Amino acid sequence: MEAFFYIVPSLMIAGLLFGVLNIVRRSRRVARAWGGGLTAEARCLRSYTTTSGGAGDTSVHTTLHHVYEFTTREGRTVRFEEENGPGTIIEGDIVVVHYAADHPEEATAKAPARGRLLAESGCLLFFLGAVIAFCVFFMVTAHWMFDESDGLLP
Repeated sequence: MEAFFYIVPSLMIAGLLFGVLNIVRRSRRVARAWGGGLTAEARCLRSYTTTSGGAGDTSVHTTLHHVYEFTTREGRTVRFEEENGPGTIIEGDIVVVHYAADHPEEATAKAPARGRLLAESGCLLFFLGAVIAFCVFFMVTAHWMFDESDGLLP
């Protein structure tokens, strides 16, 4: 029984740390593309949506995807996909993409907004950190309760 109070929060912490890693990777990728200083005109090749959720009482979440293609200054053709772009971009539209010379496949069609990126990432990291802290607090409290009651909860 005591293991339950350690295993479940530990699994939650592992999943939350994976989320933290993904947020940091995404933020660094976008910031690197904006900071790369290179831009190109890209054509939107495809626009589609994916949905998740909707089972039982859960709400449906829709994600908009765009597939872009552009040519770098060196003449290399690069195709990339980006989530959560503007809904006003449709197939055939030309957009400006930002990319770094050493990683053109990590380009972004999002306009530079470093403050917004920092705010979004910071808020998400703060929330995930608070949940991780709660899980640690829960495990410490459970450990203390089991020690006080000789393995039996009151």
